[in-house]
Amino acid sequence: MRFCLPFLVVLLWVAGSARAQRLPADTLHAPAPALPGLYADPHIAAFGNRYYLYPTTDGIEGWGATSFTCWSSPDMVQWKNEGVILDLPRDLTWASKNAWAPAIAAKNSKYYFYYSAATNIGVAVADKPTGPFKDPLGKPLVAKGLFKGQAIDPMVLVDDDGSAYLYWGQGQCHVVKLNPDMISYDPAAVIEFKPPGYNEGTFAFKRKGKYYLMWSEYDTRDPRYSVAYATASSPLGPWTKAEKNPILKGHGVVKGAGHHSVVQVPGTDQWAIAFHRFHIPDGNGYNRETCLAPMRFDAQGNILPVSVFESVKPTKIKASRPNAHP
Repeated sequence: MRFCLPFLVVLLWVAGSARAQRLPADTLHAPAPALPGLYADPHIAAFGNRYYLYPTTDGIEGWGATSFTCWSSPDMVQWKNEGVILDLPRDLTWASKNAWAPAIAAKNSKYYFYYSAATNIGVAVADKPTGPFKDPLGKPLVAKGLFKGQAIDPMVLVDDDGSAYLYWGQGQCHVVKLNPDMISYDPAAVIEFKPPGYNEGTFAFKRKGKYYLMWSEYDTRDPRYSVAYATASSPLGPWTKAEKNPILKGHGVVKGAGHHSVVQVPGTDQWAIAFHRFHIPDGNGYNRETCLAPMRFDAQGNILPVSVFESVKPTKIKASRPNAHP
């Protein structure tokens, strides 16, 4: 089959236009971070009519932060620093350093804050998402050395029936159903598994009856740091890694995009992803900044690739909703 020259020109122009829609035109100027300063490992959540971010304080060699802060927003764009919500030397008796990668869950009209401290996993409880949080155990929830891999990077999924599941691990992933009190579990019920490419930063959520398990691949100091995911019909797995991965990775000036969390805008099928990247222009694995971008799905429920050059638009929660399962 032969094409005349003008027709070929049109075909090339159409193909080029389609490609331009998929890739950012400018890969040298990334959007500003969501939070000012150096913050990593952000956990985003929606409670009532506000969004909340719980990050790791960054900018310290060896990830030596000793406290956690909370940030709140009415629209995911304007963020307010709610101050320190948990200070390890002040509030704990069993750890005083390496405050990393927190997560939060709501149940029993309480807020449960899960976090890494000195490579153990702890839990703290408060009446409000902004704290103050108190240690109810006086010891780790998951102590280092009990299971394979590092005991870091906790995540809790509260299912539609109120059952809660704790995920954690670096080098090896673990999941266990929490007891109704949210601060205990049966160690014999812990399931260990490792999806292909898994390193750390587990996050789990449910959409339209399907469970999604997401994680970070490579090391957080590696510019290739990225996010992949798998799906299952149960919060305990087994998990099938999606064919198209990763769904989040660096591009152009953006390096080390990973260790994420996601939030669903209440009452909608609109989603956003929070993640960190190397600080621009001179960042590395100890100097990272928190960003937000839209996250979308195709008709089959596959997560579409996230553009690290797209920022979230102001999105308010239209109606208040219960903060926790009864």
